[in-house]
Amino acid sequence: MDEIQDYFLCDSCSNKDFRLVYNFSLRFHGVNFADDLIYDRLQEEMYECTKCKKAFTSQEIEEGLNKLKKRRRRR
Repeated sequence: MDEIQDYFLCDSCSNKDFRLVYNFSLRFHGVNFADDLIYDRLQEEMYECTKCKKAFTSQEIEEGLNKLKKRRRRR
């Protein structure tokens, strides 16, 4: 059987290369039993197209790869 390799492509410029971009933040919120704020540390991963700089979430990339799988299975 022949091998076929499909790539997730940027839907703006059709580039296949991405770089990982991290965002770090703190989310503050109050609690009922105290006047102090508590916080959660958050880290978000985004993937940025190296050509046009459009950003994609992990979920968007996973959905795109699932579409590629479905398309190949139908053939």
